[in-house]
Amino acid sequence: MLYVVATPIGNLGDITARALEVLGNVDVIAAEDTRRARLLLSHFNISKPMVAYHDHSDNHRVDQLMAELAEGKNVALLSDAGTPLVSDPGYRLVRRALEEGMNVTTLPGACAAIAALSMAGLPSDRFVFEGFLPSKAAARRAHLESLKQEPRTLIFYESPRRIQAMLSDVVEVMGAARELVVTREITKTHETLLRGTAADVLHRVSNDPEQQLGEIVVLIHGAGEDADADATRAHQMMGILVEQMPVKTAAKVAEQLSGLPRNLLYKTGLALTRSDD
Repeated sequence: MLYVVATPIGNLGDITARALEVLGNVDVIAAEDTRRARLLLSHFNISKPMVAYHDHSDNHRVDQLMAELAEGKNVALLSDAGTPLVSDPGYRLVRRALEEGMNVTTLPGACAAIAALSMAGLPSDRFVFEGFLPSKAAARRAHLESLKQEPRTLIFYESPRRIQAMLSDVVEVMGAARELVVTREITKTHETLLRGTAADVLHRVSNDPEQQLGEIVVLIHGAGEDADADATRAHQMMGILVEQMPVKTAAKVAEQLSGLPRNLLYKTGLALTRSDD
């Protein structure tokens, strides 16, 4: 049996009794980071043979684990924290095991994305998990642009080093008024939740270095009907301003007054001026 085992994302008390039982009885543990896994296991007085399995593992390591399963051994798959395969390694191993007729089961538990969604106060009936955005600014903005009209709640993981840049891009692409939530260090001592408009949360994160540390989940309210409402507001406001000033200036003024994204306002202004030609 291949056991996909969820582990705590912070508070060790969140591990399940079943996870402890399985980890204490398997023959080998495949861990994303063996050092972190040993810290977890030693806390619960568990000692088992362990091998590293991560995104950079070659096919030889997968073959090795498949051989263990073929011999009738039980293998547990662990990520650094949370549920394996959710922005963590494991897909290649699980798929291979299923393709070769091995038994695979999961031990449900902590998952940062779901934990954040449950406490964010954003619509939770329909959501999209996007993992980490691209690290390069242009690619990140392009990806956000592709999600701009997505009506479901968006969930992202983000690096502390890039959280300011990401929130700045959200303001630029999706608008300063778009509602979002930033959760940090869920279940840990310094757990925080920031909720408000994209511009407000960006300001708070930028002015508090502590909010730029730890494990971060960002949730963005889906576009829904707001996108149509924003387009209508942009058309109404720019229709007045472009009669008095250049489009670029009008877009800047309208952004300050409305909180709508400048690129939307600018494109709307251009369309209006061209239609008058």
